[in-house]
Amino acid sequence: MAKAPTKKLAVLKTKENDASVEGFLQSIADETMQKDAAALLGMMKKITGEKPKMWGASIIGFGNYIYESPKTGRRGEWFMAGFSPRKQNLTIYMIPGFAAYADLLKKLGKYKVSGGSCLYINKLADVDTKILKEMIEKSFKNMKEKHFKK
Repeated sequence: MAKAPTKKLAVLKTKENDASVEGFLQSIADETMQKDAAALLGMMKKITGEKPKMWGASIIGFGNYIYESPKTGRRGEWFMAGFSPRKQNLTIYMIPGFAAYADLLKKLGKYKVSGGSCLYINKLADVDTKILKEMIEKSFKNMKEKHFKK
């Protein structure tokens, strides 16, 4: 009997690793970006209660969950909250997306969104950090409730 063809699943390139978060932050050349990234690191550590881990070479993630793609059925591990200080901007990952945060986005300040879960800000001074904190808190709480039901 012939075997059914198997579909190859793509392997995620971005994975949790043991690289130093502090070393990565110290490698950021732009002083403002480095300070903003350190502030965001402190904020997310406090909000999540999770130890920050490097994901790939440039993303700092907090907490883990197993996702399953509704389109492909592919499963994988990903972080529940995270950010990446990039040359152009700070990218903050709001994993469940922004649909539930439209009211907060109106008050946030200067930002862009794309990809369903990426919030781009040039610097922390461009946004109301109290609103940003509230968004991250709600997003992380949403992820915990969705993926770790008791």
